[in-house]
Amino acid sequence: MQHFELKGTTRQVGNKAVIKAFRREGLVPCNLYGADIKENILFTVNAKELKALTDTPKAFIVDLVLDGAKKARTAVLHELQWHPVTDECLHVDFLAVDDKTPITISVPLVIEGHAKGVQQGGKFYQNTRILRISALMKNLPDEIPVDITDLGLDKRIKASDIQIKNVSVVSDKDTIICGVKTTRNVTAAATEE
Repeated sequence: MQHFELKGTTRQVGNKAVIKAFRREGLVPCNLYGADIKENILFTVNAKELKALTDTPKAFIVDLVLDGAKKARTAVLHELQWHPVTDECLHVDFLAVDDKTPITISVPLVIEGHAKGVQQGGKFYQNTRILRISALMKNLPDEIPVDITDLGLDKRIKASDIQIKNVSVVSDKDTIICGVKTTRNVTAAATEE
């Protein structure tokens, strides 16, 4: 999986006025917890740098460099809070991870091939664009390929159909990823015959 380096500056616990002041300066308050961290680490990151991480469908392992430290802390995005009107990121929670413990993360799905059901006149649909998986850091894929070549009329692919070596799917097994619906034209043609 790809890594994304993000620089931050540690901060102290502050009230609402302090947090609003950070946001006016173009900084986003963040929190790091998990793995070997005994007490949460509070820090801020540049909002523009954070956008490169949040405004993409890709999944990343985040290398946090706090206060210019030589050794980065490895983490994943855990929770994001957004402004309801402006869609600005208000707060980010990062979960510290290591290479010995499985990581649960959302990874984008990539549709490959042409469904034979579409060639027969059906309509392709995709319900899910990401899938939650769990694996060790070294086994995490950048994306999950979904081959739809054998997908016929009124057939669908569920999360339980996805098999990846050394990776377990955490999403609900009944989650429908994609499928092919029969259209009215195909039904009408079958009726005429």
